[in-house]
Amino acid sequence: MPGLLIVLRAWGRIGCLGFGGPSAHIRLLRELCVDRERWIDAEEFEDAIATCNLLPGPSSTQLAIFTAWRVRGAAGAVVGGLAFIVPGLVAILALAALFLSGPPDWVLGAGAGAGAAVAAVAVHAGWGLTPASWTRRRSTPRWIGYLAAGALAAASLGPWVVVVLLACGLVELLVRHPARDLSGVLPLAAAGGGTVGAGVLISLAWTSFKVGALSYGGGFVIIPLMQSDAVAQHGWMTGQEFLNAVALGQVTPGPVVHTVAVVGYAAAGLVGGVLAAVVAFGPSFAFVLLGGRHFDRLRESPRVQAFLAGAGPAAIGAIYGSAVPLAREITEPWQYAVLAGAGVALLALRRSVVAVLVTAALVGATVTLVT
Repeated sequence: MPGLLIVLRAWGRIGCLGFGGPSAHIRLLRELCVDRERWIDAEEFEDAIATCNLLPGPSSTQLAIFTAWRVRGAAGAVVGGLAFIVPGLVAILALAALFLSGPPDWVLGAGAGAGAAVAAVAVHAGWGLTPASWTRRRSTPRWIGYLAAGALAAASLGPWVVVVLLACGLVELLVRHPARDLSGVLPLAAAGGGTVGAGVLISLAWTSFKVGALSYGGGFVIIPLMQSDAVAQHGWMTGQEFLNAVALGQVTPGPVVHTVAVVGYAAAGLVGGVLAAVVAFGPSFAFVLLGGRHFDRLRESPRVQAFLAGAGPAAIGAIYGSAVPLAREITEPWQYAVLAGAGVALLALRRSVVAVLVTAALVGATVTLVT
């Protein structure tokens, strides 16, 4: 069993170098825990990936916490999870302060360039998840229906996308199992449509909780939810600032859910950024610390499998659909050219997300300087 300092150093390294989203995080965790140190065997690691994908919230964060729990217990889960999350959180809060505190024009231009590309990044993320979900489908018409429902909800319903994802899971569960099997899932469906009282911090905490505990699929599934709350409902930030927040979540190391910290910073400064991160990542720690020993049974449960067979394709559809509200925030003609170029680079040329966003930011800064 490795010491806590080893866990801190190893998981902290991944937190600092984990650019590129969940696929990069999984690769680094596998290299550490399976290939190099042999703390976890390959089959158990693959099972952990599958189980974390069954849970709401950021799956790669949950995998980082679970692997740390597996090799060093509860203390390891806390130390390893924080080491994975904090480096990217510090970086994104620093960048949020730069982009939201009256920056020079070239910085705004860089943000506008990177922000113009994020709709293409959303489509790219959905495309990467589609083949695996398609091969696991049991009914093609239902799978297409769930995908379409998620896409339409993300494009038009804002925060209610959570309810649609849960509803798709419930429909598939009802199709496969008797109605009495819904008792464990109905409370989640009710929670998805709740409201919270007045107060910036309370509203921010509720938005962050939905991101961390009620959003199946993680990543870009949270975009329409956060955009509606942060821009339309509460006015914490403008549409362009939200695009910048999404781009920052992509170019900093660690989980994409760090985007919620930028929303929190816009709403209530540094206190809001830290609060949003704590509330958003808190459920991931709770899932592992309280339920880690039950992960095997969770993955094998036919009820959970049925629910995810509906919620899963709906979440992928929501990722596709999130590109619509993101694209609506584009205001300049040159940004549409950046969006088109980003789409070609990601989908046809298969360039990395970080490289595309950095290039888009450079284009935006250049356009601003020359005009």
